[in-house]
Amino acid sequence: MDFNDFDIIYQEKRALIKNKDKIVAELKQNIGEKNVSTKQIDILAYTKDTSLIAMNWTMEGKIAGLPEIITWPANTSHIIEILKVANREKIPVVPYAEGSGVVGGAIPVKGGIIIDMKRFNKIIGINNKNLSVTVQTGTNGMNLERYLNSKGYTGGHIPQSLYTSSVGGWIAHRAAGQFSSKYGKIEDIILGMKLILPTGDKIKFDPMARAATGPQLDKYFIGSEGTLGIVTEATLKIWPYPEKRALISYAFPTIEDSLNATREIMREHIFPAVIRIYDADETLRHFDHIEKAKNKVMTIFVCEGNERLVDLEETITREKCEGNSGIDCGKEPVDHWFETRFKVTETSMFPPYRIVADTIEVAVMWDDASKLYHSVVEATEKVEGNLLVSAHVSHFYPNGVGFYFTFGGVPGKGKSQFDFYKECWNTIIKATLESGGSISHHHGIGINRSHWMDKEWDGGLEVMKKFKDALDPNNIFNPGKIYEKTWNGGDK
Repeated sequence: MDFNDFDIIYQEKRALIKNKDKIVAELKQNIGEKNVSTKQIDILAYTKDTSLIAMNWTMEGKIAGLPEIITWPANTSHIIEILKVANREKIPVVPYAEGSGVVGGAIPVKGGIIIDMKRFNKIIGINNKNLSVTVQTGTNGMNLERYLNSKGYTGGHIPQSLYTSSVGGWIAHRAAGQFSSKYGKIEDIILGMKLILPTGDKIKFDPMARAATGPQLDKYFIGSEGTLGIVTEATLKIWPYPEKRALISYAFPTIEDSLNATREIMREHIFPAVIRIYDADETLRHFDHIEKAKNKVMTIFVCEGNERLVDLEETITREKCEGNSGIDCGKEPVDHWFETRFKVTETSMFPPYRIVADTIEVAVMWDDASKLYHSVVEATEKVEGNLLVSAHVSHFYPNGVGFYFTFGGVPGKGKSQFDFYKECWNTIIKATLESGGSISHHHGIGINRSHWMDKEWDGGLEVMKKFKDALDPNNIFNPGKIYEKTWNGGDK
């Protein structure tokens, strides 16, 4: 294997590490030979994340980004030793969880050193009285949930990537799970954490129910995508395993009917653990066997917890659905969702057929929700070569919702796959902003959204850059993300 034969998409100006052999030897001496690698097979494994366009590139002999040194630290001292070298030599470092991100957050766009956190995988313990669990952040999500279930608890954080993501990845990307309307997102679940800053300094935020001790500095690191530090340990909320579940589904004539029903449910302070609305196209793809849902908008609910509370939530959920023209479709659609919720075969089928596809999640307040949906669909349908645009609504709040759009198609004449991919992405984000939405709900920023951050944050971006400069004076932590316009120098 010769990486000179690969087209490296994001690294036209990559600066190679000077004195690489000497640095590798120093790292092996300081953190152990087995914890450092420059083998080509190891390098190849860290050239991409799970972005769908990266699958197309792999089939074409292209790679997204190329690191030079892979490390697997086993303790905080190892991380500090790596950072000493990286700061001294001005080498980029990319904290790496399990690589299941889909926006390029872990792609090493400037090369450098990968810090893989998988060896930080200890579940330290449960505090029954505080309803919390403390874990190292390399802990796999499904391993954590299985452990909690065996002890009579649930973590409540169940993303589609549960089998292939870690606690650290959840924190880095400000993740949201499928049961978020009851248990909250990761920023609601995390109680405390320990970090290592880019300079190698350690800080900690002790678990606390709440504290009025000035600005919430700990929250600043949630969603920072490896640009401000590495979270090594976290304390998370847990809940007793639910004693009852109610599975409910209704088909609505229009997406507006389904949005009105779910808005009214949330307005009553009723929080089904799962709510998902599928537009007519996605209903056809996922629920074509449900006769009552033909040409309609499927909406599913899971209410869980204390039996008496579940009974009340089910009653009110049904009242609001039936008051908005909903047709009861029984529990079978929800059973089907449970059976298929971790399968991603639909999108992974596209690359062999040279179809370029992706999913994009955005957020919006209730009063603009319908407008955003129609604006995004109409704008994306106009992109030359696009064959598909559909949506489901995956996260709900008393004040708004999170939409999840899927597009797929083939490039028009004279355009590359990447050109088409970027055009679809930019079209959806532009329509979202024009409709009053936020450009990301839970996947994060990565590469795909970094050139839109000045629109999302306005003047706040300059404040964020100052904070980044203060914490990371050598700009070694995941450079090229969040604060820099990665795509085509910011061309929109």
